[in-house]
Amino acid sequence: MRSSNPVFSRRGFSRDNGYAGFNAQPQAGGPAVGTQGNPYAQGSPYAPQGGNPYAQNPYAQNPYAPQDVQHGAPPQAPPTADRMTMDDVVARSAMTLGTVVVGAVLAWALLPVSPSSWGLAIGAALIAMVLALVQVFKRKASPALILSYAAFEGVFLGVISEMFNSRWSGAPFQAVLGTMAIAGATLLVYRAGWIRVTARYARIGMTIAIGFVLIMAVNLLLVVFGIAPDGGLRSMGPLGAIVGILALVLGAFFLTLDFKQIEDGVAYGAPRQESWMAAFGLTMTLVWIYIEMLRLVAIFSGDD
Repeated sequence: MRSSNPVFSRRGFSRDNGYAGFNAQPQAGGPAVGTQGNPYAQGSPYAPQGGNPYAQNPYAQNPYAPQDVQHGAPPQAPPTADRMTMDDVVARSAMTLGTVVVGAVLAWALLPVSPSSWGLAIGAALIAMVLALVQVFKRKASPALILSYAAFEGVFLGVISEMFNSRWSGAPFQAVLGTMAIAGATLLVYRAGWIRVTARYARIGMTIAIGFVLIMAVNLLLVVFGIAPDGGLRSMGPLGAIVGILALVLGAFFLTLDFKQIEDGVAYGAPRQESWMAAFGLTMTLVWIYIEMLRLVAIFSGDD
């Protein structure tokens, strides 16, 4: 099962399907693994009487399993060496986020706060957005494309972080701490099972997210044409703070989809290349959260 949000690519987000946890290992040639002791693998409303309890469950199918259409052979798990592991995800995520950090540090150190630097930041953000969209619509992950996106995104973040710091001293550091706190809390809640990423959960969340992005796009047009000169919904006042908090909630929602994508990939033995897509999704989500946190820190700091 595949889905996409306005800026992210997500795969197979459903917790009601008997999937294994983060550390589960798939069984070659078999259905979803980790069903022993898994409360989500029992009593499925799609389970027929007798036989395979997953046969009629549309959310219990392995999205990564190859299908032999011509001969009708059962799907076979990929070789162990080619499977995605948690170590792969951690390594790729470290590379991608590290590239963002390096780009941000270099931009902060080498580019002074000036209108020309702001123009460069906007250009870098547009290039990063184009690269991200190209990767989203590609069938396979491209490490070069993902790392290029991370580099340009880092330049953008470095410039705007320096600008915010020049007016609100320490705002970037507080935003980094806030981003880490949200990511850590979301992971803990997800691992504890307090959030179940089902198809219905994802559908409702994506509907809200798409509506939010469309409203923000309209607001941007109003600002550009001078109809909302103070930023409209993205002002630095109370209304802007409310919108920023909603954006952070959506960022946490995107993180749960990232975690589910990783969980599914590891449990099903997805191709190792999928770890790059997992790192890509995590990076984009964390960038989203950092930018919104940076704005909120500035709003609550006031003009002093």
